[in-house]
Amino acid sequence: MKKIIALFAIAGCLTFGMSNVVMAQEQKAPANDTTEEQVDAEEEESATPAEAANEEEVVEVAKPFNQVLKDKFIEGGPGWMTPILIVLILGLALVIERTIYLNLATTNTKKLLEDLEAAISTGDVEKAKDICRNTRGPVASVFYQGLLRYDSNIDEIEKAVVSYGGVQTARLETNMSWLAFCIAVAPSLGFLGTVVGMVKAFDDIEQAGDISPTIVAGGMKVALITTVTGLIVAIILQVFYSYLISKVDSLMNDMEDSTITFMDIVVKYKK
Repeated sequence: MKKIIALFAIAGCLTFGMSNVVMAQEQKAPANDTTEEQVDAEEEESATPAEAANEEEVVEVAKPFNQVLKDKFIEGGPGWMTPILIVLILGLALVIERTIYLNLATTNTKKLLEDLEAAISTGDVEKAKDICRNTRGPVASVFYQGLLRYDSNIDEIEKAVVSYGGVQTARLETNMSWLAFCIAVAPSLGFLGTVVGMVKAFDDIEQAGDISPTIVAGGMKVALITTVTGLIVAIILQVFYSYLISKVDSLMNDMEDSTITFMDIVVKYKK
């Protein structure tokens, strides 16, 4: 009996001791939690400036491209940037017009000459005229002028073809001089804006009475924006101008070669 009572006493002591340990740990836990919360708060406070700087950098990097262009346009001065923008719009309009016209002027001259030779070899000149009328492009127009004088001598046919070929060549080169003017005037406007901006920067230095790096750098930055814009516009238009010039040269060479072949066909089958 005594052993049983002793066992219950030992079990009670152990249970009471375990409960005290658990309670002590629970009482210490809030203090630990508080300490951890304080540490986290301190870390957040210490990390706040860096994170704020990173967020600002992210905002700057994620700035839309059109907003950047708008800011640079305002910094360069609308009075000087607007004429350069107008030159760019005018130049691109000329590029689009010339590109469409030259692409429509492109003709499959090999097939056209084969069809004309097939019609002329049978003596059906009217059919050859219809083929030229239904074919777009300057080459077909030149051939049609020669066919209109098919009953004349070879010299008159050749003269008509050469004369009308010169007219078509001039049409191919229409507005190319205006595009070259846009290429030349864009950087000139930019340089003019830069010179005026530099004069304004020196006026600001004179009014301030001191050569401040901030005043000099700010004035030069604004002045040079117009030059950069003018050069960019000129480069863009120059690329398209080179393409159009190569297209015109290709059409002119094709016209000359096909005209020679056409005259050979006329001489061969003309009675």
